[in-house]
Amino acid sequence: MAVQTAIDPVALTCALVDIDSTTGCEAAVGQWLARYLRDLGYTVTEQRVDGTRFNVLATVGPPTVVFSTHFDTVPPFFPSRVENGRIYGRGSCDAKGILAAQVTAVEQLRAAGEGRAGLLFVVGEERGSDGARVANETAAGCRYLIDGEPTDLRLGVATRGVLRLKLRAAGRAAHSAFPELGASAIDALIDALIELRTIALPADAVLGRTHYTIGLINGGVAPNVVSPSAWAEVMFRTVSDAADVLTAVAPLRQRVDIEQLLDVPTVRLLTVPGFDSAVFHYTTDVPFLTKWGQPLLYGPGSIQVAHTADESLSIDELYAAIDGNVRLARQLLARPS
Repeated sequence: MAVQTAIDPVALTCALVDIDSTTGCEAAVGQWLARYLRDLGYTVTEQRVDGTRFNVLATVGPPTVVFSTHFDTVPPFFPSRVENGRIYGRGSCDAKGILAAQVTAVEQLRAAGEGRAGLLFVVGEERGSDGARVANETAAGCRYLIDGEPTDLRLGVATRGVLRLKLRAAGRAAHSAFPELGASAIDALIDALIELRTIALPADAVLGRTHYTIGLINGGVAPNVVSPSAWAEVMFRTVSDAADVLTAVAPLRQRVDIEQLLDVPTVRLLTVPGFDSAVFHYTTDVPFLTKWGQPLLYGPGSIQVAHTADESLSIDELYAAIDGNVRLARQLLARPS
């Protein structure tokens, strides 16, 4: 049976949501959170990430299990409201409701005399994971990291990685009345993107087949000029090492230059009995928190609701996540050293 605490997780979620913490502007919510956790009796460390932003690490003793999530959000900010059994607002699902569930769970464990669970809340997850990278430099020596993301209360089996490439084509400008005097970079880029469609990309028995999105494309200088330059950014959701994708797309180098912009590896995750599990196609901070113990992925809410204009979290699911977090921690803490 859950031990009751003084925390109202709905009110905590709303308080966090009502502080704008769009990535890059997390200072105010970090200050609020650090003060809140100190008032609860935690030892709080502010891990400086840049001149204004910091992670928040809260412990009551050396942690064996650490709950972690991020408190930055995507734009635009909009405040909380509670309606029809749901909490609405930017970050309610991703990931301030998750944060509230983690705090409440650790408080329940503390109230029952268990002090081996800690909390790590980071900035910057939505754009490059700079907070997680800093946190990894000062890992707390714990054995397990429970990372919070919207998983519909399922444990993650694995997550896909990301490989972001920029394809650049070079041409030669000419008057469009005399195209034979130029070389169209846009044509070369289009040819490369068409060829990309025909390339067999890596597949995995658990994660499925690599897929990609052409998210940005740009080229040319004017309608009546043969384009001297063009580029596109392609985001691959990977199921294996980035090197496998780079090998697969190597034939495109005959048409375009390829620049690697971002590589987030795939992750295999720990699961425990008694929880549904699933594979997730998005990325998390876990690849950048490698020194924080064996990773698990768990949280309330659906990723399909996150980042939307109607972002929200079911209150029933919020409470279920608290119970799930307590059960997870107890199972992990019961394992032999």
